[in-house]
Amino acid sequence: MNSYKTLLVTLESSVLTVQLNIPESDNAISGQVLDDLLDVLFRAEADPGIRVLILAGAGDDFSVGGDRTEFSTLLAQDPSGEALSALLTKAERLCDALRGTELVTIARLHGRVIGAGLGLAVLCDLRVGADNCRFRMPELGLGVPPAWGGILPRLLREGGQPEVRELLLTCAAFDASKAKELSLLNKVVPLEQLDSAVREWSKPLTRRSPLALRMTKKALNAYGNTAQLAVGSSFDTALLTSVLSARELTRRP
Repeated sequence: MNSYKTLLVTLESSVLTVQLNIPESDNAISGQVLDDLLDVLFRAEADPGIRVLILAGAGDDFSVGGDRTEFSTLLAQDPSGEALSALLTKAERLCDALRGTELVTIARLHGRVIGAGLGLAVLCDLRVGADNCRFRMPELGLGVPPAWGGILPRLLREGGQPEVRELLLTCAAFDASKAKELSLLNKVVPLEQLDSAVREWSKPLTRRSPLALRMTKKALNAYGNTAQLAVGSSFDTALLTSVLSARELTRRP
């Protein structure tokens, strides 16, 4: 599982750690990242020995969100928006897979956690953030709707509708303490204690019955109305594609 272009993947006992590893782009989420994450998640789901998946980021930041340079490139190459739509559909598939996995997922967060990066984190079961975390949902300020991957329903449920509405409309940055207050983080720790905090969760999980653990996740997914939360994802892709395409057309001479 180590032959990925954008990820560092390690397996220790029954814990799989998946680290975004493109620090030169601040771990921006490109099509290649989506392909790699989809593949590793598919393989992990098929391995009965894996019980926990930790999602982390290399370098100074967890992730600054979707790769906006790639959006512009795809639209320049294909003004119809079909290539961009395919990319956004891939993001939907990843979010659906992460939302519905029977593995226990843990987000290990530090530095900037922005846009789509925050979306991936929120889809994890447990989230621990270093005290240097800085969060932001900047989509409206960039002239696009918050429609990446169909994650908005999950954000609203986890963080609370009034609070998330305010943060989306103002594009305000917020820190780890605020994220904890909103339940977007379960726990905040100093950066040097981040790994030990993750182990405090993952180690006991490795001693649980694999069948009981997966059935518990299945029940949590079912009672969490994951199917209902996914409704609107296809609309989100069409909406984001049309807005981005329109923006590119207005920029051309």
